[in-house]
Amino acid sequence: MPEPGATETYNPWTVVNLVFHQLAQEGLHPVLGNAGDPGKPAADLLRALGIQPDAEGNRQVMRDVRDHLATIREAVLGEK
Repeated sequence: MPEPGATETYNPWTVVNLVFHQLAQEGLHPVLGNAGDPGKPAADLLRALGIQPDAEGNRQVMRDVRDHLATIREAVLGEK
């Protein structure tokens, strides 16, 4: 459950990948960013879908990863 007042975010590439796979299943051949880095067009696509792009990805997943890494550091290095 999101924290009160927190905006839900997603890794942009997860959503773009999902959208592109759906379009490909429909027989379409989507292209994103005809030249150069597709990051801006991907972020624009997400905003058009009402999703706030965030390179950190889903906050809960990132929190879980940080907690897991802290557990490993403590077990291996004795750090807290």
